Amino acid sequence: MKTATETAAPDDAPLGPLAPNATVASGDAGDPSEGCAAYDRDPSVRSRAISAAIRLGVRPFVHRVPGHPVGVRTARSTVDVASMLVRPSQGVRVRQVVDPRVESGRSQRSVRGEWVVTRDAGEEPSAGAVLYLHGGGYVVCSPRTHRPITSRLALDTGLPVFAPRYRLAPEHPFPAPLEDALAAYRWLLDRGVPASGVVIAGDSAGGHLAASLTGEICRTGLPRPAGTVLYSPWIDLTCELSIEAQRLARDPYISARSARRVARLVVGAAGFEDPRLALLTSPWADTPPFLIQVGGDEVLRAEGEAFAEALDAAGNRCELQVWKGQMHVFQMLNRVLPEASAAMDETCRFVRSVVDGATPATGAGAATGTEAA
Repeated sequence: MKTATETAAPDDAPLGPLAPNATVASGDAGDPSEGCAAYDRDPSVRSRAISAAIRLGVRPFVHRVPGHPVGVRTARSTVDVASMLVRPSQGVRVRQVVDPRVESGRSQRSVRGEWVVTRDAGEEPSAGAVLYLHGGGYVVCSPRTHRPITSRLALDTGLPVFAPRYRLAPEHPFPAPLEDALAAYRWLLDRGVPASGVVIAGDSAGGHLAASLTGEICRTGLPRPAGTVLYSPWIDLTCELSIEAQRLARDPYISARSARRVARLVVGAAGFEDPRLALLTSPWADTPPFLIQVGGDEVLRAEGEAFAEALDAAGNRCELQVWKGQMHVFQMLNRVLPEASAAMDETCRFVRSVVDGATPATGAGAATGTEAA
């Protein structure tokens, strides 16, 4: 397991991607910026300003997220309205997918979501794809809210990105989201996208879902994906690790106590011991490679680190990047935050390293639908 150490560097040092097998400089000798990975550098002035604004303007509301269904539905409606302002990059096309799966000849869940491709993508079947599972605590958000990430992934990797619209709690507790994510993965395979070209990715609760889906694929004998990318994953829904970390973390956004209130709405009949939910105690033998990115200041950092250790102990390839001074899912700000843009560059580097042929093919042949506004 490759891990990041926290090494100081000047604010104006360029943020470039870390080459595979690169070494990380120690902060004890020489110029601290020399040989230092992007994720080890001190946060930029812009990063500190944005974090301060979020801490003052957003965190007080997030900290008071209600733990009852009525309050969650109100929050969901607010997020849905706000998401109408989220536009994809001008370099991509977004198509709505609604597939009832009636042609499969067997009982399968319908698949809905967004198919994001570059504007110059052809109509030939794709040799790969990113399956992106959005975050939002399993109770809010949608593929539309996460277009800043899905658009960037499509542009950087050249691969189409499919973001399924999975069912949300409290109306549909776990494992409903996992069932929908598994249906989306099968949907890609049924349309000719090879498993060796699929990278599963997700953030926060979507990171938990991406990891759970990867484990379910391995346990059920489906063809394994090429790799899995997790942004600030919410690994431990009991929130024991994050509650402990809350005392020291300077997270400007996420509250561990509010996350625990929401978790009670997410957990299904099997409870927190469901092996598909309790990721730190599940078996993780023979998984595809993982890339985990967490913010150095976020309250979920300890969960990402613990999961990386579990994967490493099971003999799997896992790269953990702790981005110094960054908050929860800072990758969403990749259009304005240099660290977030560098993190997306790192993601692209990882995707290209695990997808067959190293150079992903583009194409939109696996999906049909109308182009989004």
